[in-house]
Amino acid sequence: MLKILLYPLSLLYGMVVFVRNRAYDLDILKSREFEVPLISIGNITVGGTGKTPHTEYLVQLLKEKYNVATLSRGYKRKTKGFRLVETDSTAEEAGDEPLQIKNKFPEVTVSVCENRVDGVEKLLDAKNEPTPDVVLLDDAFQHRRITPGINILLIDYNRQIKDDKLLPLGRLREGTYQVRRANIIIFTKCPDVVTPIMRRILQNDVHLLPYQKLYLTRFAYDKLVPAFDGKRLEKLFYEEKKYAQLVLTGIASPGPVYKHLQQYTDRMETLSFPDHHAYSEEDINTIKQKFEALQAEKKIIVTTEKDLMRLKNCNNLSEELKKAMYYLPVTVQFLDDDQKSFNKKILNYVGENKSNRELHKRKNSGKS
Repeated sequence: MLKILLYPLSLLYGMVVFVRNRAYDLDILKSREFEVPLISIGNITVGGTGKTPHTEYLVQLLKEKYNVATLSRGYKRKTKGFRLVETDSTAEEAGDEPLQIKNKFPEVTVSVCENRVDGVEKLLDAKNEPTPDVVLLDDAFQHRRITPGINILLIDYNRQIKDDKLLPLGRLREGTYQVRRANIIIFTKCPDVVTPIMRRILQNDVHLLPYQKLYLTRFAYDKLVPAFDGKRLEKLFYEEKKYAQLVLTGIASPGPVYKHLQQYTDRMETLSFPDHHAYSEEDINTIKQKFEALQAEKKIIVTTEKDLMRLKNCNNLSEELKKAMYYLPVTVQFLDDDQKSFNKKILNYVGENKSNRELHKRKNSGKS
């Protein structure tokens, strides 16, 4: 019954999105290009495809050689306009994901702006130093007012788009036909091994075009890190199931986190909140009650890096809870021989376009 009610809304939404995209395709609506290399990382579904870990991978790849800047809208922040993110910013000021990137890479320029064109212009303003050599546009696949040099589309291997429906009937932000706008398609959260036959099936499912490259990645989880001032966990945690865990998440797809942590415990309790959830005093009290109810000699609270950005400014988080809290670092790993090919494509694009930009500047300065 619900599907019948949602179908007309999904149809109407699809028509609006189609008309908008068609207007950009026909150049009725204008898309802005910039001299600086721009790389967009996004998806066409709602929720967790791993945009932030993939953005962090690109930052790590590029930062040694280039001045890197990231730009996102700062989802659910309570500020407006362009803002440079600092390590001591709060999630309310900057959004949890930009804050996570800044804390991990303090030397990199991290910014937020709901208007991506305005955001790039501000980043290129001489007042904001250093001027970036490359800008990474987080969650920008639908932001067609700006034209990236490389458009990376992420698809969750476990929640593929071929059989999905448009919002609100399904999870698609736009029709699967728009996959054609991507230069690079990455299936994320893959199992450790994907056979050549399965890879070909994935290529067929997205109707891979000659100008597109397809890559596969998986999440790799590192050892738990104290969220505040707690002690590093002893080896006993990883070798014997001696610790009870309260796993606290406010992310779109917590399943992989639960699965990874399950191998280290015989007693796991979970508290799951919506993605980007702002923790209230009532939530902190619930966490405290759940943790105290864990009947175990050794017990900890485990959360994600993104959740920690929202938790660390909660005034009513007691010292006891802080000492018991750990976060689970996550990184991206490419499958098979994909990493070398992907890295080369990104580095070549940035290197060539940075050189073109500098040549253009020299020519212009020579004319003055």
